[in-house]
Amino acid sequence: MTQQKSAISLPASFRVAAKPLPGTMTRTALALGVTTTMFTPLAVAQSTESTTTLAPVEVVSEAIDPNPNAEPGAPYKARTSGDERHTRPLAETPQTITVLTRQQMLDTGRTDLRDILRAQPGITLGTGENGNAFGDRYIIRGQEARSDVFVDGLRDPGMTVRESFAVEQLEITKGPSSTFAGRGATGGAINSITKQATTDVDFTKLSVGFGTDSYVRMTADSNFVINEDNALRINLLHHRQDVPDRSPANRGRDGVALSWNLQATDKLDLTADYYHLKTDEQQDLGTWTLDSGKPATNIPVYVQDEDFLKSEIDTFTLRARYYLDDKTRITNLTRYGTTDNGYVITGANDRATHATNPGGVYNTVSLSTHQGWQEVEYFANQTNLYAERNLWGMDHEFIFSLEYSDHSVLNGQYDYSANSNCVVSGRGGSPRDAVCIVDPSGNYVNNIGSLLDRSISKGDADIDWNAKTISLSAMDTIDLTEEWTLFGGLRYDHVDLRTVTGTTTKTKWELDDGLWNGHLGLTWQFKPDANVYVTYSTASDINGGESDVSSCDYGGICVPSTGAGGVALTTAQRQALFAQSEPEKSENIEVGTKWNVNRGKLLLTAAWFQVTKSDVMEIIGGQSYTDIGAINTGKYRVQGVELGMAGNLTQKLSAQAGMAVMNAKWLKSQDQSRVDAGLSNFPETTASVLLSYAATPKFTFGGNVTYQGRKYSGTPESPEQLTVKVPDYTVLDLFASYRFNRNLSARLNVGNVTDETYYLSAYRSGAFMYLGDARNAQLTFNYDF
Repeated sequence: MTQQKSAISLPASFRVAAKPLPGTMTRTALALGVTTTMFTPLAVAQSTESTTTLAPVEVVSEAIDPNPNAEPGAPYKARTSGDERHTRPLAETPQTITVLTRQQMLDTGRTDLRDILRAQPGITLGTGENGNAFGDRYIIRGQEARSDVFVDGLRDPGMTVRESFAVEQLEITKGPSSTFAGRGATGGAINSITKQATTDVDFTKLSVGFGTDSYVRMTADSNFVINEDNALRINLLHHRQDVPDRSPANRGRDGVALSWNLQATDKLDLTADYYHLKTDEQQDLGTWTLDSGKPATNIPVYVQDEDFLKSEIDTFTLRARYYLDDKTRITNLTRYGTTDNGYVITGANDRATHATNPGGVYNTVSLSTHQGWQEVEYFANQTNLYAERNLWGMDHEFIFSLEYSDHSVLNGQYDYSANSNCVVSGRGGSPRDAVCIVDPSGNYVNNIGSLLDRSISKGDADIDWNAKTISLSAMDTIDLTEEWTLFGGLRYDHVDLRTVTGTTTKTKWELDDGLWNGHLGLTWQFKPDANVYVTYSTASDINGGESDVSSCDYGGICVPSTGAGGVALTTAQRQALFAQSEPEKSENIEVGTKWNVNRGKLLLTAAWFQVTKSDVMEIIGGQSYTDIGAINTGKYRVQGVELGMAGNLTQKLSAQAGMAVMNAKWLKSQDQSRVDAGLSNFPETTASVLLSYAATPKFTFGGNVTYQGRKYSGTPESPEQLTVKVPDYTVLDLFASYRFNRNLSARLNVGNVTDETYYLSAYRSGAFMYLGDARNAQLTFNYDF
């Protein structure tokens, strides 16, 4: 018998209206609406019969999170990656991927990607030739990663200061990742997932912060639902701050991020983004290193009046997603970006005056100038075909990708003249005019900030770098059984590199090379909430892969200048050797386990890994290409264990924590003294713990402890220089937030509570060390509607 369904018109007395907060939908409303709809007809039918007692309903009020990758109810845990090529939840992905949520970044009070990332295990910061290397610089598991920064899955154009005001979540992939990232990514990659427009909900979030050291930060995040198919999201930033206890060194940023989403048809979805950031800063390079190898303490601020670090970034991105059917879709990402960067900053060096110094010979500190400019233009197009199929009785998730990128960088120097008040020894011991900030009596001189009084103009370009890359990749995730899953990926990158170096005499370097890389991972889901995995992945990079330097020491062009018997090579001979060079190769073996516990609100991870980098390019004084037969003569290994935790420990206590214990060792080199040495800029132990406790529905407090072990100076991926040690440090940050009502809340952040003096990294020669921020505090008011 077929049962007929009839529509029931409810009287007004049975209707329930539950209005959510503006921009939110509460579970209270959802529970009342669903419960009333389901049970009202039953109540009408049984009004004359016996009363039935229903089980109590748990009512939880929770705002909708506009981040589609979030884990609902767990502010420190993401459920999925923002990169669609990771088809499985993070808890099922056979690789170490640390994800930092928006709430985690807000609670720490950190806004620069540099500061956010330095607190993560396995990541350290580096310095560059001429001090800053045009922006933030990251080292992942001991390997250079300054160019392995991505935004929404596409490489980020330019190496600059990066902000988090438009970031929804930050993803750090550990280990070689060329299958996803392409050329480079030998230690891992960093991917920022940006805030996207959504048609789900209207909201506006305003934030105004004030604090010590002239701190002012204002942000706005508004999503406007134009209609059921259109939405616009606007993010704005204004930020000003003196470097804590180092004024007049300062940081200034202004930015805007726009995202427009259009559901063009039932099958076609379009998103267009525009990102603009302008920075204007005066950087403090920190302390200088004494003859003992220890950093000088109680130093004055020596930033010069004319110092600057400026960047202007403009990026346009268009995303299109088309569904052929419910199991097949095509996505296309197109990006065009430009970045203008420039800096003139001041360093300080411990030294003695030269014998020709008019004031005599004495120990002093002289100032040095570090400078450069860079113009970046970048175009990329990535097309992905996703197909879910059942073949041979197994479910497959195929991804086929085609990517093209054209990356051009113009680098140059500034012309400048400066005052002098002393004579010191330069390179080779020859005398040179300088500015000294310590007088013969050992006292600091007056008016340190205006001593150099430079006259600055933009000079000619000395490096014109261009890399065109065509990439093809195929990936598949296969459910072998209900418990076993296999992931495999293969990628080919063809790179056409053209670089011109020099100002008056120009030299052209050309390289066409192909890079094959792969990834294989096997996961055993031995419990519904736990798995064990093993993964193998590779990565590789070409000679001259870094755009901002011509020096081999920093990933630039590696070509020897002499042949047999020390005879100088001609330009043509050197160009031929450059074209014959082999790529550097990195491979990773990782065994790990992931536990998605506490009803999916807490992710626990543990992994053992071994990264081996071979064919490392070395140009060492006294050695020639003919003597050693190749320049790909280096090999080193990094082994370690990394532990992680993210999510809710209890209903009130949230945590994001991690620890990495690593060991590095040189296995092979043309210089035998390097063998068995460790890596520079490589702390063996790094750890971070962030806790947040909701004491009441309105009051939350917590803190973040960050530890980094000692490390030694030197160029990245070179043997550590044991004479200059960057001391280990532990830094404590605290925060507390209070919600006054449904719209207004406040958060207090206190950074470096104990006012620890700590150092982030050392210049390769050990001449100076970057200082971490002194104690600081900010009070931020948030208004949401």
